[in-house]
Amino acid sequence: MPVTGKRIILLGTLFPMLSAGVLAQSEEIETLDTTVVQSASEELKQAQGVSIITEEDFKRRPVTNDIAEIVRTMPGINLTGNSSSGQYGNKRQIDIRGMGPENTLILIDGKPVLSRNSVKMGRSGERNTQGDSNWVPAEAIESIEVIRGPAAARYGSGASGGVINIITKSPDEASTSITAQTELSSNKYEGDNRRFNLVTSAPLSERFSHRTIVNYNEQDADDPRVNLDATDVTTGRGGTAKAVGAGREGVENIDVRTLVRFDQDDINRWDFEAAYSRQGNRYAGDNAFQGVSYPVDENGNVIIPEPEDLAETDAQSLIGEETLVMHRRTFGVTHNGEYDFGDSFSYVQYESTSNSRLGEGAAGGTEGRINSLEMTTIKLENITAKTEWNVPLTLGGFNQTATFGAEYRKETLDDSVSNQLTLNVVDDGTIPGVQTDPANRPSETDATLVGVYVEDNIMLTDSITLTPGLRFDDHSKAGTNLSPSLNASWQASPNIVVQGGISRAFKAPNLYQLNPNYVYYTRGNGCPVDFSNLGGGCHILGNPDLEHETSVNKEIGVNYTNEEGLNAGITYFHNDYKDKIGTGNVPPEYVLPGEEGGEANVQVFQWFNVPEAVISGLEGNLLFPVTSTIEWSTNFTVMLESEDKSTGQPLSIVPDYTVNSLISWQATDALELVLSAQHYGETESPTASVNSGAVIEADDREAYTITNINAIYAFDENLSFNVSVKNLFNESVKREGTQASNAGANTFNEPERSFLLSATYQF
Repeated sequence: MPVTGKRIILLGTLFPMLSAGVLAQSEEIETLDTTVVQSASEELKQAQGVSIITEEDFKRRPVTNDIAEIVRTMPGINLTGNSSSGQYGNKRQIDIRGMGPENTLILIDGKPVLSRNSVKMGRSGERNTQGDSNWVPAEAIESIEVIRGPAAARYGSGASGGVINIITKSPDEASTSITAQTELSSNKYEGDNRRFNLVTSAPLSERFSHRTIVNYNEQDADDPRVNLDATDVTTGRGGTAKAVGAGREGVENIDVRTLVRFDQDDINRWDFEAAYSRQGNRYAGDNAFQGVSYPVDENGNVIIPEPEDLAETDAQSLIGEETLVMHRRTFGVTHNGEYDFGDSFSYVQYESTSNSRLGEGAAGGTEGRINSLEMTTIKLENITAKTEWNVPLTLGGFNQTATFGAEYRKETLDDSVSNQLTLNVVDDGTIPGVQTDPANRPSETDATLVGVYVEDNIMLTDSITLTPGLRFDDHSKAGTNLSPSLNASWQASPNIVVQGGISRAFKAPNLYQLNPNYVYYTRGNGCPVDFSNLGGGCHILGNPDLEHETSVNKEIGVNYTNEEGLNAGITYFHNDYKDKIGTGNVPPEYVLPGEEGGEANVQVFQWFNVPEAVISGLEGNLLFPVTSTIEWSTNFTVMLESEDKSTGQPLSIVPDYTVNSLISWQATDALELVLSAQHYGETESPTASVNSGAVIEADDREAYTITNINAIYAFDENLSFNVSVKNLFNESVKREGTQASNAGANTFNEPERSFLLSATYQF
């Protein structure tokens, strides 16, 4: 009998219910007289490729709004796009070990966050989205688990790079905190930020407790003139002008989350949670290919247009306005069980995302350019369920803990916006598998993914632990995938641990890549360099025959600790990336009728699986207690290789190396002073266009350093302040544009010096 979605959901709900009612009554279960071995998930969280961000870390590195700001300071982490195109370069997202944001799985309390999938994927592989790291305010977070490499394979599709698990504060104790924060930029063209939130929790009765989070944030958009000095004057069909790369978009966040916990007994705990978030942007002028264009006079001076001279849809008219809104709603039930024979974690979650934005161009050089003041909406619904059981046992004379799990994801996309391009073919030409009339193309697509997995954390000796694992997934469109893994840990001495691992990870194609009715038309802007424009431009189609992206991830590392608190480690990682989904530079599949002689007037391409890419690098960390009140921590990442083997091009725009360093001094019981710095090495520029393969001018980004200083002061046990100066030395990092404007790797901004003040009152 085939496994269906409904059966998997029942696994996640009915089985915990039955166990709560039956297993809780069994008090005579014989316990094993053995050393209890921790579960595979807990063992893997101690691997070299795992970092934990705590509440204390958030105080030492206060974030403006998005938690990506602090996550990027972990080993192996950068912010980048999903390609080297530089499109939407100031909407960089979390990248783990160079695998790209689409291979970073974001979780909130262990549950997938998939809202960014509601944003269409352009031909370059980019989405016009801030990503999924900004749905929970920093003040509501207890910790963040950053899981890199082989340890992440157990999480299934989308975790080839790693996992970011945001763990929210628990309702265990009665507590209320109110935080107000403001951040002011020293650059008049950069946006300021204001944030206010409330986090409260309390018991409602002996068995019930609750937690509520309310957050409001408002970030102003950068003025496009922030990058004016980084832009060259060009002469084109529109005359002499400066096409200025857009700065950072602003955002308004409204977040409400509420959780009710029911402690059924000492064994069973239930969490019932609902959440609503609204993210509205503050437009900064960005689109896929071009910046904000300013005419210049004969002396090279920029002419700022008067408002009455601008059309309603001109970028300058919309700066600071809300041009897109994301609504995210979730409802979930979670069960945790602690039984005599083991423990369990199960949940069912419904996630709904509405992606509304002003009408945008969808073809050629107009891609992403606002062309209408009418809102269009794409809707995405996800149903996810999971159950995981950890059972300690003794087998073959070895103490171990076996893990059994099952997962279900159902994704339904309703998009009548992105599939409306008319085929530009003559003589009523058709493309097999594609509805010629957009009105006849179905707006709804869906896919289901079912996975089961098993792991076993085996204590071979007192010093050696082995963790084999196997995961099987079945995707309704892309077929099956098998992901074996093997991780090991050797306590070589009381101070030295050697750890290593290997796993096969995967990512299923997304609904846009699989949809043959998702048509992109180049209008001649970016036909592959090896295939000439026949007069009708080029079409790129979704491909229902795509295979899963896969990667074989390997790491080995050593870590040293001592009783004085010194902690130092180094890890080598190597990912062999196969079948990465590329963006339509393969030979044409079809010949279409033309005006004369049946010759084609367009070329047709599909998304395809790139044979091979490789990523390798080093990560290191050092924690050194200088004195009883001074602590120094540093980590580094070196990217040794990040290359598409078929083209020789970088997979994304990341620096050759990064160093993150922090010194904290507990000056008094009430005052802590922190100095931190992030140094980013040179960033290699692509030399070929992502879209066409044509040779482009290389322009590497030079190395730069961002230094921050802050003071944390506890006025009393209730009231505390945090005062920070970010980018203390005002390092200037400007965006020159995108790959299309020969910006190379100079496709993003770093904010200049800013001043942050926050106050928290807790009772």
